[in-house]
Amino acid sequence: MSITSIIQQSIDTKAKMLQSEALVNSIQQCADAWVKCLNNKGKVLFCGNGGSAADAQHIAAELSGRFYFDRPALFAEALHVNTSYLTAVANDYSYDVVYSRMIESKGAEGDVLVGISTSGNSKNVVLAMQEAQKRGMITIGFTGEAGGEMRNCSDILINIPSTDTPRIQECHILVGHIICELTEAALFERKN
Repeated sequence: MSITSIIQQSIDTKAKMLQSEALVNSIQQCADAWVKCLNNKGKVLFCGNGGSAADAQHIAAELSGRFYFDRPALFAEALHVNTSYLTAVANDYSYDVVYSRMIESKGAEGDVLVGISTSGNSKNVVLAMQEAQKRGMITIGFTGEAGGEMRNCSDILINIPSTDTPRIQECHILVGHIICELTEAALFERKN
């Protein structure tokens, strides 16, 4: 595999995204959901495992800190950042429930949960999405092409048209950045 062929694979995946009207519409629906939630003083919560946990933390930081310009902070949080909680619940209960228990304590009607899983089958993410739906939260799934189990518990599904984990993850960050930019522009007037 050459460097240029890997770059081309990434470009090809993004070209497929660009050609999918349904996917572009889903991205806009996500931005609209974030804007509505944050306008109502709600929370945008994120969860994932491994690289998807890193993506969750990255996107949450763009919202809670700043994206393109200085503006008030927004409530966005990656649910894995409290390692004492994460390891205690994994040890005392099961790793499968680390996110759903956090949703029990933090999730409220009108909040948004973004679950990130390239396969769409990460059990702890699926259980968190199901718990969020019980609480009247909006659930957004960032997955790969098939959508996995998350297809059934996502109000909005962002299923990247690929089965290749690195290409899916690259596109998850692209989508996260797009939604952050749209959200920031909708909520605040740029002054600088």
